[in-house]
Amino acid sequence: MTGEWREATLEELHTYYTETFPNQLDALPSFLTASGPKQYAIAFREAYPIRKQNAPNRSFIRRDTWQTSDSGERTVQQFGSVDDLVEFFQYPARYDPAQGSNYALADPDLLERPEPRPDAVYYALDHWERPWVLAVDIDAKDIAAQRASSDSSDGKADDVGTEQLRATGILDSPPEAYPYTFDDIEQALEYGFAVRDIFEDDFAADETMVVYSGQGCHVYLLDADRQHHYDEQSREVINDLLLDEYEIPIDPVVTADRRRVMRLPYSIHADVSRVVQPIDDPGFDFRTEATPEFLQS
Repeated sequence: MTGEWREATLEELHTYYTETFPNQLDALPSFLTASGPKQYAIAFREAYPIRKQNAPNRSFIRRDTWQTSDSGERTVQQFGSVDDLVEFFQYPARYDPAQGSNYALADPDLLERPEPRPDAVYYALDHWERPWVLAVDIDAKDIAAQRASSDSSDGKADDVGTEQLRATGILDSPPEAYPYTFDDIEQALEYGFAVRDIFEDDFAADETMVVYSGQGCHVYLLDADRQHHYDEQSREVINDLLLDEYEIPIDPVVTADRRRVMRLPYSIHADVSRVVQPIDDPGFDFRTEATPEFLQS
């Protein structure tokens, strides 16, 4: 089962976050703390009610790491420690830091339904202790769409649909029924390390990181830029450089939008049952080396 590519069950996810994830905390990148990112976020497979009456159930929630004053100054830390943060991932409704608010998740003891389990865990690129974290997202499905678009009449990857993916053999190639092939993930990792080299060569970056994201990779430039703090204009320049000059199919919105969230390293990408994690080599064997314990039996 080690190489199996499938959606994780909610019970498998709960077991991972309660038994395996706590052992990975020392390996988290240093900027990921209980009070550093301005928010952490959780996605649910099934929407869960909040306390406000007649409000729609929520399938995605963001939680601030600090309460702030009207002027935006930090006042009260929402997660007292990393352990508090992990409890929120494990039991989101029971340990929701928004307790006391109508927008907190409903008390699971008062409902005739199980407590929600995280389908995905994220953190915000916007950060309290450092400039906005600069990240580039490279997704295998975008590479596959670009490949399939070469056969379309207008050549636009945004217009690629299921029929084109099937016609080019993508949907019928391993992993079957996914909108990409394993070759596309391998290409995404190659691109990721190419971006890392660009950061190091063109921007003299000393601190970079490539993270296998489950269906592609995230590339970080973590140096502090004293002149620009990698502001909006700087990020647009980086987007243009990677897309136009180097022709690397990144998601430019991720780089440019400070409201974006990214998958938390060592969380599970539930769609494929793989561990999100930093990697050192484009030859990383994601089919076996990113396998969680629940697939190793």
